[in-house]
Amino acid sequence: MTDAENTLPPTLINPHQRALPLLTLTDLRIAESQAAAALPRHTLMARAGQSAASFLHEQITRDTSIAKSKQRVWLIAGPGNNGGDALILATELHKTGIAVELCMPVEVKPDDARWALDTARAAGVPITTAPPASLDGYRWLVDGMFGIGLTRPLDGVFATVARQLSQRAKARPRKGGVLALDVPSGLDSDTGTIVGDSEGAAAVHATHTITFIGAKPGLFTAQGRDLAGAVTLAPIGVDCSQRTTVQLNAPELFGAFLPPRDFATNKGSFGSLAVVGGDTGMCGAPILAARAALYCGAGKVHAALLGAGAPPYDPPHPELMLHALDDLPLDKMDALAVGCGMGHSERATRVLHDVLQLDVPKLFDADALNLIAKDPALAAELTARGVQGDPCILTPHPLEAARLVGSDAPGVQRDRLGAARALAARFASVVVLKGSGTIIAAPDGRLAINPTGNAALATGGTGDVLGGIIGALLAQHLPRYEAALAGVYLHGLAADTLSAQGHGPAGLTAGELAPMVRTLLNRLFYPAADA
Repeated sequence: MTDAENTLPPTLINPHQRALPLLTLTDLRIAESQAAAALPRHTLMARAGQSAASFLHEQITRDTSIAKSKQRVWLIAGPGNNGGDALILATELHKTGIAVELCMPVEVKPDDARWALDTARAAGVPITTAPPASLDGYRWLVDGMFGIGLTRPLDGVFATVARQLSQRAKARPRKGGVLALDVPSGLDSDTGTIVGDSEGAAAVHATHTITFIGAKPGLFTAQGRDLAGAVTLAPIGVDCSQRTTVQLNAPELFGAFLPPRDFATNKGSFGSLAVVGGDTGMCGAPILAARAALYCGAGKVHAALLGAGAPPYDPPHPELMLHALDDLPLDKMDALAVGCGMGHSERATRVLHDVLQLDVPKLFDADALNLIAKDPALAAELTARGVQGDPCILTPHPLEAARLVGSDAPGVQRDRLGAARALAARFASVVVLKGSGTIIAAPDGRLAINPTGNAALATGGTGDVLGGIIGALLAQHLPRYEAALAGVYLHGLAADTLSAQGHGPAGLTAGELAPMVRTLLNRLFYPAADA
């Protein structure tokens, strides 16, 4: 038996609707070293390469439009262990009769990778040192240049190839594609940013990524979502489930907290929400949020409006109750969603001071966040509520988050997990840092990255809708963190579902989201008894 024959049948996991743990570079290094110490030499690399080969072989054999023997695969190997994974992948595919060609501009150096090179050579894998002038003749392209832990920008031939691979991926090939091993080369696996963070820095844009041992945060947030494409996890026999507090958001994290819908329930069972905002000329935002709350199951929904000239009722939804702010007893509500169209007047500031004294679950969005960022007294009151055991929910986009922490939006985006964690700790609140791969952070250290949502959400009013959804869940007595998880997941899934039906991503309006959220909520958690 050779050193690397302690292998397992490849296990491939689709992260869809799975609350996977997300491992940082530090987590992964510890897990990898401990697992390697308990196994024969080269085992982890053998398993990684075989898992990637199993994935790619399935993709190739699924494509019946061309014979397997004619589906050429081109791979590039970097000088480290990522290159070793590519060498084993090439070897395994070569053994099945698939035509492969591997480019190795710099010979691999680590012991595991040297073993992989010897294995590939012994199997007769064609290896070159320079990429071809054109990659058009290959069905699949494989990025095995650099994995986790890259500390400097791609340069030289590797930067050139990264751009070639990205060009193929962005062309959205109907067959074939670009497969990245572990992470797309040039991507920071912790933050989802491009290594080097400078204009023109190269990184591979893949159509698919197979990631090893554990899923990485950077694959699901910031630029990582675009660069990674469809992600598949190959655990390669290493259990990392207890190593991190960061998870991928999924229904299993919040579904059990949704209220039952028994025959004997009534509208009082599902709470009353007040959406507070709407200064003069800005009533649309709170009405949009209130409509969303109706669709998400709140028993009664009110809009408490600050400004003059508000409509007496909402014609499409007369179920909504519209009030002048002073006419609605906010302390009698089960939850408050505050800030949509609130403006920046002195009165708005006074309203926030008053609201923060109420013993009612609260969400703050939009103008409320900007007022808190400008007013130290408001910020102190917000923090005090959380310290006293009544945390609020804050839903900033990156610029609002930057104002709250005294930074700038690019700084927030460079480390979205760190920014969300810092905000949650500073204000003793649950934080929803919106953006690609929305981060949900609790003051006790729990963190989740949301995998749903797409560019359809990049339009006015979608944030108001999210506030209404989470507010409705608060009114139904979900805990703050779980209400945020559920709201963000369903909001994003609605955009994904509508886009799949052809209603997005271009031109989808915020108001179209709430009916789909209702459909998904019932489909996932309240299926008909005879379904």
